[in-house]
Amino acid sequence: STSLDYSSFTKEQQTMDNLEKQLICPICLEMFSKPVVILPCQHNLCRKCASDIFQASNSYLPTRGGTTVAAGGRFRCPSCRHEVILDRHGVYGLQRNLLVENIIDIYKQESTRPERKTEQPMCEEHEDEKINIYCLNCEVPTCSMCKVFGVHKDCEVAPLSQVFQGQKSELSEGIAVLVGSNDRIQAIINQLEETCKAVEESCRRQKENLCEKFDYLYAILEERRGEMTQMITREQEEKLEHVRTLIRKHGDHLETMSKLVESGIQSMEEPEMALFLQNAKALLQKITDASKVLQMDKVEPGYENMDNFIVNLSREERIIREIDFYREDEEYEEGAEGEESEDVHTESSGEEDGPDRKS
Repeated sequence: STSLDYSSFTKEQQTMDNLEKQLICPICLEMFSKPVVILPCQHNLCRKCASDIFQASNSYLPTRGGTTVAAGGRFRCPSCRHEVILDRHGVYGLQRNLLVENIIDIYKQESTRPERKTEQPMCEEHEDEKINIYCLNCEVPTCSMCKVFGVHKDCEVAPLSQVFQGQKSELSEGIAVLVGSNDRIQAIINQLEETCKAVEESCRRQKENLCEKFDYLYAILEERRGEMTQMITREQEEKLEHVRTLIRKHGDHLETMSKLVESGIQSMEEPEMALFLQNAKALLQKITDASKVLQMDKVEPGYENMDNFIVNLSREERIIREIDFYREDEEYEEGAEGEESEDVHTESSGEEDGPDRKS
């Protein structure tokens, strides 16, 4: 029994030593002191040790109170020599490893906690007997009387201390495995975070590209609208100039006719017949000449309409509404259609050349 207790104790001690090795800083060679930071390579350092390495690797940067005040910089991980690039926050921009910090707290509490002397529990069946053995079949602690006379008389039992040390060692090993797997989990988290950043950056570039394409279409539409508007304006100016020319022409003719009417009225009021006859012949000739040009130019009905500039954008609207993102299968289909059209063209050309060769 003594040898079993000693071996169990030795195994537990080895497990605790292995756990402690996982919690040793590679710089100060002591247990990590909070805050603990995790590097991009998934190795851990005390923040103070990381700051010391950073200052030693960037000695040219200004310091204040022993702390580097400049933003950015780089140093190498002491465990794997991976280069660590810091942002403007310096070592304070490194992510804290809260899981390791919590495990350190638990480890220190367990290491420094004095053994508490508690009363050993008594058996419920045999009130005067202490629980001192462990039933391996039923997996419950029990007393010697239960093994001899009680429900566990046909079961296999083991010393309580042996089972205690075994399960405690198993628990310690489980904790050590969790600490070891923390690096892998953190690596996955970092990879997923990088994937999120890559997705955001890719979406930003694609949105910019899409906006540039649509801005280009807007520019083409604006240019075409300006050109077509100028066409309508030129047609408007030509028609207005023609109408205004007719207005001036008819206005001049109207003024001439009004003067002839006024002259005719004055001649009609002349009382002297001889004087009237002297002027009447010339006046009648002018009235006759003016009457011959009464059929003057005028615009045709509907001249003011601009129906020849009606635009039907139904086809263009349908094309614009069908704008979609490019797909690789479309390129394959277009290429296949192009090859088929070339084959058809080649065959038709061969058929056309056939009679010529025969002739």
